[in-house]
Amino acid sequence: MHDDLMNTALAARTAALAMQDLPSSVKDGALERIAAALELNAESIEQENARDMERGEAAGLAGPLMKRLCFDRARILQTVEGVRGLIRLPDPVGQTRMARRLDAGLDLYRVVCPIGVIGVIFESRPDALVQISTLCLKSGNAVLLKGGSEAAGTNRILAEIIAEACIGTGVPAGWIGLMESREDVSRLLGMDDCVDLLVPRGSNAFVRYIMDNTRIPVLGHADGICHTYVDDKADLAMAVRVCVDAKTQYVAVCNATETILVHRAIAFTAVPELAAALRAAGVQIFGDDAVCALIGCPPVEDWHTEYLDYKVSMRIVDSLDEAIAHINRFGSRHTDAILTADAETARRFLARVDSGNVFWNCSTRFSDGFRYGFGAEVGVSTSKIHARGPVGLEGLMTYKYKLLGHGDIVSDFSSGSRTFRHEELEGPCPV
Repeated sequence: MHDDLMNTALAARTAALAMQDLPSSVKDGALERIAAALELNAESIEQENARDMERGEAAGLAGPLMKRLCFDRARILQTVEGVRGLIRLPDPVGQTRMARRLDAGLDLYRVVCPIGVIGVIFESRPDALVQISTLCLKSGNAVLLKGGSEAAGTNRILAEIIAEACIGTGVPAGWIGLMESREDVSRLLGMDDCVDLLVPRGSNAFVRYIMDNTRIPVLGHADGICHTYVDDKADLAMAVRVCVDAKTQYVAVCNATETILVHRAIAFTAVPELAAALRAAGVQIFGDDAVCALIGCPPVEDWHTEYLDYKVSMRIVDSLDEAIAHINRFGSRHTDAILTADAETARRFLARVDSGNVFWNCSTRFSDGFRYGFGAEVGVSTSKIHARGPVGLEGLMTYKYKLLGHGDIVSDFSSGSRTFRHEELEGPCPV
């Protein structure tokens, strides 16, 4: 087993070096082959997923997690749509982001390039495997994947279909590798000579474990403790509609709202209306003392809770500043929204809330790479460096400096016979 994983990692490293220079037409052609293969094999994928679902049900997997595990025909077709959306996006590889003439005949370019080998450890969502792998392909990166054990069968058939679809397209073999055991994850953490970036998706404790046990750079995607703040200047009908969507449109995801904050000035009316709409949608409410007194609900045990279920915390706050302080203390820097008719209040909220995604008058569920037009995402980064928010193609890129000269030497500049011009240039790097 150890040799198998090492061989997989080495194959990914070899493939990544070749992928640095893959033409866009080759990558897009492979993506179309992947989309067509997923459509062609949809029935087999559904059958394998049904077996995973049966095992999950027998193991007592919670309802929201079962919903996340499900990969039926509708979700397969939606995932295929995302793959084809990637094809329509411009290829970031090779784009020039800076061009500067240091002196006559000595030109410097900063050019976008792939990171290399990306290791992604993700939850039991089969669609995530397709999104992650195709994003890596489009961006010229090789990828090593470890999904949740509950989706083992579905992940296996998806990885096989994707790898086989790329045969003969010009994409190097070995660019995608699947890991299936927890032991593989532990060994992956020590492969800093093969892997350039790790993207763990899971709890804060899990992400922290990964960061503490590897020398590989980690792009953290931790808890999704998202907030929606209903300001005293909010349109209440709109606020009810947005809060219900933010909580219930799909509860088992990291961008669902887990805490609703309500300004005290409107709480006597707003809290009961919000509670009625949420309860009608099947949501159980946990509140602070003031909320409990208004609507009769259990008290919140921990404001730092990601329910991933039909449950929500609710608190009454005295001001915008108190709402911001609560979010910055108890949130996970993922996505937070304000509902208000006052532009200045919204501006202050968006500026002061320390999260990767901050919204005005819309549902937190919009925090998603596909909805942002990124094609898909490998995760939502709660880090501030190197990428933040939904990580699409741009988050999987780095850059290199290309300096083009004609026998130039530093001694000419240190002696004073030549001086630096540092003139900005137009156009892309010629090589």
